[in-house]
Amino acid sequence: MSGASLDPERERRYAELFEQLDLNKDGRVDISELRTGLAALGLHRGEAEEIVLESDINHDGLLDFQEFSQYLRAHEKRLRLIFHNLDRNNDGRIDVAEIQHSLHKLGVEVTMEQASRILQSMDRDGTMTIDWNEWRDHFLFNPFHNMEEIVHYWKHSHMFDIGEHLTVPDEFSEQERRSGLVWRQLVAGAMAGAVSRTGTAPLDRLKVFLQVHGSTSRGINLWSGLRGMVQEGGVSSLWRGNGINVLKIAPESAIKFMAYEQIKWVIRGSKEGGSLRVQERFIAGSLAGAIAQTIIYPMEVLKTRLTLRKTGQYSGMADCARQILKTEGVRAFYRGYLPNTLGIIPYAGIDLAVYETLKNAWLQRFCVDSADPGVLVLLGCGTISSTCGQLASYPLALIRTRMQAQAITEGKPKMTMVGQFKYIISHEGVPGLYRGITPNFLKVIPAVSISYVVYEHMKKVLGVGY
Repeated sequence: MSGASLDPERERRYAELFEQLDLNKDGRVDISELRTGLAALGLHRGEAEEIVLESDINHDGLLDFQEFSQYLRAHEKRLRLIFHNLDRNNDGRIDVAEIQHSLHKLGVEVTMEQASRILQSMDRDGTMTIDWNEWRDHFLFNPFHNMEEIVHYWKHSHMFDIGEHLTVPDEFSEQERRSGLVWRQLVAGAMAGAVSRTGTAPLDRLKVFLQVHGSTSRGINLWSGLRGMVQEGGVSSLWRGNGINVLKIAPESAIKFMAYEQIKWVIRGSKEGGSLRVQERFIAGSLAGAIAQTIIYPMEVLKTRLTLRKTGQYSGMADCARQILKTEGVRAFYRGYLPNTLGIIPYAGIDLAVYETLKNAWLQRFCVDSADPGVLVLLGCGTISSTCGQLASYPLALIRTRMQAQAITEGKPKMTMVGQFKYIISHEGVPGLYRGITPNFLKVIPAVSISYVVYEHMKKVLGVGY
């Protein structure tokens, strides 16, 4: 059957869809109406701009019914071809094994459980198979042109979410590497991190101040701490240490990604293609994170010293590094390295486990017609998982910060990790291990939110994702 042939039933369906999308009833649909109308229909909003661009024959920025129906006919023809390619046994239905096989052919290895979740996002009648109508309705307003684009959509919206979970990097295909998508994605992540850290820098500085001086500055709270910093060095002092905190994002991300690729190759051995299982990604990500931290750790020490500095103590990063090297030696740049490295494991493990559990529970319970849980759900999952991870690793982070700052805490002996732990427990009790956690928690939601918004915007600017 030709895609352009007249089909009364199909034309009637197109006319009904067009009428529902034409909100102001002027016989034309613009981008705003397309977005709003698709959401009201409970369908994927897709890429409204791309649909209009592809189907707007007279280039007036509006779609009349002829343009609209012509686009849908052509798109249905593409979708039918993809459907038949997936339907290996030609029974008119796609099952879990066929989805898994199609992904495998394109170099993406998934478990049966993951393939089932993909199928469930399209399965409207609960048969655990997808017929042509379900397939067509699911992708009708997603302007995909081939199976590779659909697999990319499944991968990045459902199984391997990208964002705040830098300890478990995303999986990339060879085609994505060659196209430069990897580095554009890293740039987008670096920009998101830079804006997020800058926006929450005052809370971060207060956290570090309380971690180091909390026991000697009793009675200090969120407001009095920020006010004291402003009185000592002006409003700009709230951003002390932020420069190097932003500067270390790019090298840390690049080193982590390159190390992850090498470790992944070792874990996979001689097998070519495919992605790692979640557990393997966690191991590879944690090791890559430890390698990156080892290389850029001196910048962490500089960040702590610059964050805690008094007005006029250092003229800049170079002067701070020079003074530390002159008075304390090279070893000072690795103070607190052990608790920092140990802290990666509980944070990364709990963060990933809680995030995956919450997201998958939401998908299974609430997402009937979509594999994408949505922005607010991902932000909620990210916030809760990050909070749980921080609760587990915070004592190690506090000990690390105190060890990094030891040279500038007068009258106290330099202690090891175990020594710091014993000192805090004996002098401050268990609550002492969590000093500064309030501003740390306060910055989680704005940090994750800013990161997500900037990341999504930068992906569009750089042409990453769908």
